[in-house]
Amino acid sequence: MPLAHRYALYLAPTGPWRDLGSRWLGRCADTGEPLPPPPGQAAPSAHWTQAPRHYGLHATLKPPFRLRAGCSPRDVDAAARELASQNSPFAVQLECEPLRGFLAWRIPESDPQGRSRIQSLADAAVRGLDPLRAPPTPEETARRQPQSLTPAQQAMLERWGYPYVFDTYTFHITLTGKLDGDALEAARTDIAAFADPLRGQAMPVPGVSVYVQATPGADFVAARHYHFDGSHTDAAGAGYLDGPAVA
Repeated sequence: MPLAHRYALYLAPTGPWRDLGSRWLGRCADTGEPLPPPPGQAAPSAHWTQAPRHYGLHATLKPPFRLRAGCSPRDVDAAARELASQNSPFAVQLECEPLRGFLAWRIPESDPQGRSRIQSLADAAVRGLDPLRAPPTPEETARRQPQSLTPAQQAMLERWGYPYVFDTYTFHITLTGKLDGDALEAARTDIAAFADPLRGQAMPVPGVSVYVQATPGADFVAARHYHFDGSHTDAAGAGYLDGPAVA
């Protein structure tokens, strides 16, 4: 079986949040296929959604990583199953808010329980899968622009290969790339209209998901969804999790 270039542990949105969010980005993470907007809705600017469309609709738990020498895709599968077995279903409220120059669905302060559950899940994901992560190359580290990070974020980048984990982590389902003021407000207005049917609905969190990037530069696709009840559902990238064990 093939080895993917990178693996990631994500939270895959569910229910109508998944459907409308995927149609906003214009691509289904489970299949990798393009998606049209819902009937009666205009597609957003391709410029707005280009960056998040590459990764597929998701919220990051363990950021993308290359496998460490001596580790195999089966180790990723086992770690994801273990994490799922230690959790139970919950739900979160979501609102569209700006974050570091882009727009995302985030958990509002009015849902402290949802924030706490997500934080615990993300912390466990980072710790649980980090033994499988290859150290970043100098080029990968440079792309994070460490000079623009806070000291706390720089410390996270050095230790965990990503600046936004643990105390610096913020749950978000990315909906746009970085935009300037006018474009940001225009996108926010369009997202509000696009997602109006979701107003007031909580999003169930029934499990975690492994996404894969098959080759450098390729779009990410979902590989397997691990449900907290012990079951799982395969997606387009499942073959990248069933590779041979490493001796």
